[in-house]
Amino acid sequence: MTLIYSHPDSARHRTPPGHPEQVDRVEAAERGLARLSLTHHHSPLAEEADLLRCHPQVHVDRIRNSEPTTGTVQLDPDTWMSPGSYEAALRAVGGACAAVDAVLDGAAKTAFVLARPPGHHAESATPMGFCLFGTVAIAAKRALDHHGLTRVAVVDFDVHHGNGTQDLLWNEPRALFVTSQQMPLWPGTGDRSETGAHGQIINIPLAPHSDGKAMRAAYEADVFPALESWKPELILISAGFDAHADDPLAQLNWHEADFAWLTHRLCDVADRHALGRVVSCLEGGYDLAALTASVAAHVGVLQERGL
Repeated sequence: MTLIYSHPDSARHRTPPGHPEQVDRVEAAERGLARLSLTHHHSPLAEEADLLRCHPQVHVDRIRNSEPTTGTVQLDPDTWMSPGSYEAALRAVGGACAAVDAVLDGAAKTAFVLARPPGHHAESATPMGFCLFGTVAIAAKRALDHHGLTRVAVVDFDVHHGNGTQDLLWNEPRALFVTSQQMPLWPGTGDRSETGAHGQIINIPLAPHSDGKAMRAAYEADVFPALESWKPELILISAGFDAHADDPLAQLNWHEADFAWLTHRLCDVADRHALGRVVSCLEGGYDLAALTASVAAHVGVLQERGL
């Protein structure tokens, strides 16, 4: 069984016209899920204690207090808030934590969290790159601190480097963070030399215009051996689909079959070491048709492997 966590509050987070991280992304992803037989749950609001696993109180207060009563407010060149953005972000984190709880409690083997804003660029005290809170990093810390796991793995295949997740997990020896990204590309981080305080961070730079074949070779060479050595008790995925060939924000040339292949291979690792337990959270993906098809491919594999 695969659980889906989502909430209508995702549509209350509004960005200015023309912004790539738009409300229509939720509907596009839902069209991909509509092709599948899944169990849907409403994402709860995150508890502040979970936010504080990764962010200081001053950051939580800043995000809460920055929400406007009308219109939109700009936090940085890319990141905006509207009325409802704070609760949308809480639903994203709450959905990820609820998915972790359900999978670790045995309610399902796999789960997908459909939410916005995304989270993997939010650093400890800095919202950026469309992101307010570090959703996947917080979910990883919940698995470790609340459920008592000793080894989790976070795999981020968004086309942009997960600088926020890297920052939030830099000093966490219980979390392996593996991230592939196009380089050069915003935010400019993600070099192989960035390895974390305990050597538990692996960056996989991919050249612009490289394709799924290059991605598969890189994962076979560097990612899967690291995961096998780590023996994670849970795999979390930052599932960004902006490495798709049709995406307007980057220049990688992946297709739906590449996302499906990668999901299968990650589930293989989960089957061997984590009782098949995988929780995936939506990050990027800005061509709507490509997002629909990619979500269907990714979650279709989660559904197949979660049986």
